[in-house]
Amino acid sequence: MRRRRFLVTGLGVAACLAGCGDRHAGRAPGAYEILGGGERWSRVAEAFTQVARGAGYPVGGAGPVTTITITGLPALAAAELNAAESPLHGTTPLARLAGEVEVVLVPRDSGLATFDAFGARLRADPTGTPLAGGPQGAPDHLLFGLIARGLGADTRQVDYTGYPGISEVAAALLAGRAVAATGPLAGWRPYIDRGRVRVLAVSCAERFPGLDAPSLLELGVRVDFASWCAAVGPGGMPQESREAAIGMCEEVTGSPGWQRTCREGDWMPIPLAGDRFAAWVVSEVRRTKAVLRDLGLLESGKGTT
Repeated sequence: MRRRRFLVTGLGVAACLAGCGDRHAGRAPGAYEILGGGERWSRVAEAFTQVARGAGYPVGGAGPVTTITITGLPALAAAELNAAESPLHGTTPLARLAGEVEVVLVPRDSGLATFDAFGARLRADPTGTPLAGGPQGAPDHLLFGLIARGLGADTRQVDYTGYPGISEVAAALLAGRAVAATGPLAGWRPYIDRGRVRVLAVSCAERFPGLDAPSLLELGVRVDFASWCAAVGPGGMPQESREAAIGMCEEVTGSPGWQRTCREGDWMPIPLAGDRFAAWVVSEVRRTKAVLRDLGLLESGKGTT
């Protein structure tokens, strides 16, 4: 199975900020340890660590350590599907970091020339419009659920098949087993660059730089979506420690190094920190649960808080 390119490039961004020293060491006692909440997030944690160190923050080393964990939407959705503990449970929300841009694609020779044509077919015949993407309940599936809802299609009738990786999704799409597919732009880049598929839309609020495709919002579908990742601290963080960690997240996500890392990985920086991020997380959890229920993957009445 082909691994997704997940913030692989740009991990050496600390070089552009090197020489700063630990100028932030006095803001809070001890140092930070940045951990990926699972293999999917390990490279994000590495990128964050590099940029934070380059900006002069004490990451790693001796003394008391505050552990910051990187997690995100896939882990949240998986927990809901499996009635497991949320990755946000017992944590202190700190900041949203970045989002993996998703694309809606069709084969190069598809008769669906535009997203509007695809949307009209999905509204008219959701069961006869087979769709493909990552595993059921994962961000790709959530995006098609949001699109169906935004178009006024019967979400529970959406014919979606989940695959373990993009190579399998692409094989299904190009063999005609799916009318359209969705997935992360980074993973689909080789197919796009070789002209094997056409991008009908991107999931972010505005057009993505370097890609000639409209956003869903531009097309009149009220969906702004990304497979986001975020930084959370341990539960019950003292206020001083929380504020210091939030300040670090804000400086990292606003730095040229982080911007470059996101750009090279086909991610978009979507920084949001502190109380605003905590409030956003509540609304995002609700949206995720609602889409899972719409798709028939989560029983109605469960997980409503």
